[in-house]
Amino acid sequence: MNGAQAHRTASPAEASIELRSWRQFLVLAEALHFGRAAQAMHMTQPPLTLAIQQLERRLGTLLFERTRRSVALTAVGAALVEPVRLLLRQAAALPVLARKAAAGELGRVRLGFVSTVGFGPLPAWLRGFREVHPGITLELFEATGDVQLRRFENAELDAGFMLHAPGHALVSSSASAGAGARLNQRSLGVEPLVLALPEAAPWARAHRLKPAELLAQPLVIFPRAATPSLFDAVLAFYHRHGVTPLIAQEAIQMQTIVNLVSAGLGVALVPRSMMQMQRQGVVYRALPAALSEEAPHCETSLLWRADAAPPVLRFVEFVQGFGARPQRTGRQVAKADKPRKALSYRSR
Repeated sequence: MNGAQAHRTASPAEASIELRSWRQFLVLAEALHFGRAAQAMHMTQPPLTLAIQQLERRLGTLLFERTRRSVALTAVGAALVEPVRLLLRQAAALPVLARKAAAGELGRVRLGFVSTVGFGPLPAWLRGFREVHPGITLELFEATGDVQLRRFENAELDAGFMLHAPGHALVSSSASAGAGARLNQRSLGVEPLVLALPEAAPWARAHRLKPAELLAQPLVIFPRAATPSLFDAVLAFYHRHGVTPLIAQEAIQMQTIVNLVSAGLGVALVPRSMMQMQRQGVVYRALPAALSEEAPHCETSLLWRADAAPPVLRFVEFVQGFGARPQRTGRQVAKADKPRKALSYRSR
């Protein structure tokens, strides 16, 4: 083969080269001797020589300089050695990767979560799952329940942590979306709602809260569209005590609600896990004993698609096996009905 033939431009079809040709190239590049390379490939020298010539013809360039006494890599050949090594290593790993993917050990989980879970067990779950399943990528989306349900319906979410009133079946709200949005739901625990109060208000720092004074305060709450069942539970609590609350402000995120309380806009009922959030100007209190009967609670559930892929099922199994982080005891919240500032979160 002369130089003009070796340096002609290869067409896209000609540039499609089998792995066998690249293995032959790499063995010869390491041996720099056709006889020893052929022996290492368990073949005779003429077929190897022909295979290298065909490879060069396909590439449109010389890979080796040959003389009667020596074989040396050209600049192009030398530049290809490491990429070809990487290519062959990746090709050799494909069967293992395929088996791991089939077993649910590779892939991704598009995971939605409400902010309250971030103040509870979510950090420990994420850390633990990544340690056990490093081949599965978690793509996180912080969103309220209504947004997560829409993402499920649009096949944009695989699993999600949602907040709702105890016993409420979130899956029923997406039943009309068809088979593609069928969901499974698993409860991860129930916790009480506690009061978030503006620390600057003298009545909020009193040893005992007065129920009538408390119920008369403006309420900061999330929009009903975000979590309908929990919104209704909070209003039902007020109505049971003969009060229609004055809603001063609505906010989507629980963190924002706590911030608005610190600004003096009103009071809020928030999940007990929010006590992990430090915010100057806010104290957390248990409901007074006179209001504690039938006090509202909230429940956190994990939802996932009924047709979930193996990596998603791995995550579901992990969360179910890991268990929820132990909640603070009722005594810690209700003891003596004293003001309590937020505590810093420490994952376990």
